[in-house]
Order: sequence, then structure tokens, then C-alpha cells
Amino acid sequence: MPIPFFWLGAAAVSAFAVKELVSEDRKKQQQQRLKHPNGKPLNKDFASNSDTSAVAIYPSELFNTEQIARPTIGAIVCCGIGGVLDHTGIWIGDDTIIELGGNGLIKPVSPARFTQERSGKRIFVACDSTATPLASEVAAQRAIAQIYQYRDYHLIENNCHQFIWQCIQPNDEPLTTFRELNKRMAKRYNKQVYWDLCQV
Repeated sequence: MPIPFFWLGAAAVSAFAVKELVSEDRKKQQQQRLKHPNGKPLNKDFASNSDTSAVAIYPSELFNTEQIARPTIGAIVCCGIGGVLDHTGIWIGDDTIIELGGNGLIKPVSPARFTQERSGKRIFVACDSTATPLASEVAAQRAIAQIYQYRDYHLIENNCHQFIWQCIQPNDEPLTTFRELNKRMAKRYNKQVYWDLCQV
């Protein structure tokens, strides 16, 4: 019986070490952002396939973010799904987020409803290094114009990320992943994306 206890102990030590490393990394990222009062521009190597220069801090339920940001109209918000995926929406003010649901209905929801039935209980907002939300009032207006319409929802080909991007940049090439949404937002605003805890 000592072998299973050994493996459990080793797993616990490894998990603690990973958490400490990530926590230290997030602290360094927070310190770096203070060096750019006008928002850190993208790295020159952004054109590469890697999204490391596009996103400075990803949303995380496990690791704390020190920065809290108040969303503005047209800001992109997200919460977690199953610890693996992210669900996105557009903030339109008055404690309201427009989302594309899994049934294909575009609808306004409260922050509490946005996280309901999802594993993530915190909402994050896409910001630049100064904690200013990357927002487009025009995108919010486009989202509002589609309320209570249905889209042919598909988990990969026509999901919430695609809806968000079409509100920001209509008629652009389709996208399927949260990673690609981040890359396109970073390119559009020419700023690294920081997913800060949303003050709602």
C-alpha cells in the first residue's frame, strides 16, 4: 500500500509547484503591464502562429488576477465552461450581456445568468495593459440589433466567439476558437489582451 500514497503525495507536490510557478508568472505579468501606461503594443513577432504575444493574461478560475476592471459598452466578456472552454458575450451596459446561447438564440442576460449552468463563476473582461476594456460601441449596437434572432448554432463552426467577432468585424473570415478571437482582437486594437476580473 505505500506505493499509492507515494503517488498521491507526488501528485499533490507537483500540483502545488505548478500553482506556485503560474502564480509567480502572473505576478510578473502584472508588474510588466505597469511599465506601459498607454497600453503595451503587440510584439513584432505577432505575425507568427503563436498567440503568446497576443494574450498577456488568460482568464482563470484557478489563479487569481490582481487587476479588476469595470466593463464599458461594447466590451468583450467571458466565463469558463467545464474548465476547458470559454463562453463569450458583449457587455451593453445596465448589467446586461448579449450572448449567443447553445440553442442558437441571441439574447440579453444578467451577469448571474451569464455564468449560470457554467462551471466558471467569475466573469472576465478583455482589457489592455492599463485595465481599459477593449470595447466597440458599434459592436454593441450590432449585437443589440440581433436580439431574439436565431443563428444556426454549431459548437465549432458557428459559436459564441464567431458571433462576437461578427459584431466587431462583420463579413470577416469566420473563426472558431477563443484563441483565434483573442488573436484578432489583439490585431484589431494593436494591444495585448489582458483578461481582467470584471467588476459587475
